[in-house]
Amino acid sequence: MEKKQYTNSELLKRFLPYFKKYRRTLFLDLFCAALTTLCELVLPMIMRYITNEGLRDLAALSVRTIGGLGLLYLVLRIIDCLAYYYMANIGHVMGVEIETDMRRDAYSHLQRLSDTYYNNTKVGQIMGRITNDLFDVTEFAHHCPEEFFIAAIKIVISFVILARISFPLTLIVFLCVPLMIAVCMPLNLRLRATFRRQRQQIGELNAHIEDSLLGHKVVKAFTNEELENEKFEVDNRSFYEIKRLSYRFMGLFQSATRAFDGLMYLLVVVAGGIFMIKGIIIPGDLVAYIMYVSTMIATIRRIIEFAEQFQRGMTGIERFLQIMDADIEIFDEPDAVALTNPRGELCFENVSFEYPDDHNRVFAGLNLRVNAGEKVAIVGPSGGGKTTLCNLIPRFYDVSGGRITLDGEDIKHFTLKSLRGCIGIVQQDVYLFSGTVYENISYGKPGATMEEVEEAAKRAGAHEFITALKDGYNTYVGERGVKLSGGQKQRISIARVFLKNPPIIILDEATAALDNESEYEVAKSLAELSVGRTTLTIAHRLSTIRNSDRILVLTDEGIVEEGSHDRLLAQKGVYYHLYETANALK
Repeated sequence: MEKKQYTNSELLKRFLPYFKKYRRTLFLDLFCAALTTLCELVLPMIMRYITNEGLRDLAALSVRTIGGLGLLYLVLRIIDCLAYYYMANIGHVMGVEIETDMRRDAYSHLQRLSDTYYNNTKVGQIMGRITNDLFDVTEFAHHCPEEFFIAAIKIVISFVILARISFPLTLIVFLCVPLMIAVCMPLNLRLRATFRRQRQQIGELNAHIEDSLLGHKVVKAFTNEELENEKFEVDNRSFYEIKRLSYRFMGLFQSATRAFDGLMYLLVVVAGGIFMIKGIIIPGDLVAYIMYVSTMIATIRRIIEFAEQFQRGMTGIERFLQIMDADIEIFDEPDAVALTNPRGELCFENVSFEYPDDHNRVFAGLNLRVNAGEKVAIVGPSGGGKTTLCNLIPRFYDVSGGRITLDGEDIKHFTLKSLRGCIGIVQQDVYLFSGTVYENISYGKPGATMEEVEEAAKRAGAHEFITALKDGYNTYVGERGVKLSGGQKQRISIARVFLKNPPIIILDEATAALDNESEYEVAKSLAELSVGRTTLTIAHRLSTIRNSDRILVLTDEGIVEEGSHDRLLAQKGVYYHLYETANALK
């Protein structure tokens, strides 16, 4: 996965547009933040007035005056409670909505990324980025503007009031702030770096757990539970070390801020006491001064404590952007049109291909014509490019040179959705989604009726065994269809393609992993599926392709032989040796 790193300004610039939909909520949230701040800023002024008046003329203070000030403060507190409720409730919901929007965008972008991206990225890492990382964004989206807005109000107003009370004392106290920033900023940056490493490592941990759990049968078959525990312990320990380092920097960071807090209080007490002795400020002003300094220091401390959450949020945004900035290698051309009523004639014209990530060349200058409705089989040694050739037709990869045409038009001239919509693929490694039999078959045509699903299952030879299941079409198949046999899963996948009803079929080793009985049943289903459709079949079991209209032998040198089964046997070339080897292994 791309490890690009971003500056804070880049992250914020990319993140701020997500507030656009919720700007009204944001403005109300900040208005409520201002109201809650007002209550804190008024209290020192009330205490200053009461103290100064009491010292000047205690008799002048009446119960009515005190009651009026108390009533004013009570009203402000009620307003504060209502405003805080809005911030805690609606403000947090806004953060969740932004998180939801970002997760939707990330998931949508992931759907458009090519096979190259998934070949080089661990699923555990992707899962971590669109789940855990975005949890931190919720708090960040809500608290970041709120905390900085409140801090700005408190610091600016406190500075103005403090300067009016005693500018020299205020100057002495505020000289600590640049020093605090100079000390704390490097620690803050180190904290950010450890959070980034922490997120990366938890992604690795998730990836290892997923890999081990999905392969649990292999682990048990080779009795490698201890080995997996040892591998997990290495990742788990690495995560522990990174978290320990993050807490070390967090401790240093918070200790430094507390030290500066103490220094500022010390300056106020000592310098303020001296100023009061010399008559520069009066006692009531010193009380108010200490309260405002306390408010200001609490604000600075809160911002500094928020720095941890800030860095977590920025790390989450950064990892989100690393997904969003992953290149979409396969996309619709600007002039792409929807493909309608294709006949199914395919042509490879001087096609070359190499994988984009490692530039490993698969073939060059390949030419092939498949007529509409023709059944073509592709055989050859492993690594010859059979599956790759078929993956180029639905544009899972794009050709490196030459072009592929469908009914005489370059496939790049068609939209991806319409192109892939006319192609049905049945693979050796069947993927069934966690859900019911009905849901998996209807995936070929979302919204299909039960009657349509049953008809597709009948044509695929699956209806009989499905109805024999405990809950029929509503039977839960388990994760990846683990509750079904290989042959059952394969026939469900064929039913899915029947329901899609595409004019072009690609059969990629569709029976290679099945036993003889299952292979026979699935072969009948595939024969039914191929009727009237352009069909490309990749097979190692040569007995399954004897009745193909044409057989191609593909090696790393390209298509070296072509013809019917009998003709290729008579040539006694590559196909003949493959066939003889297969018979010898029976």
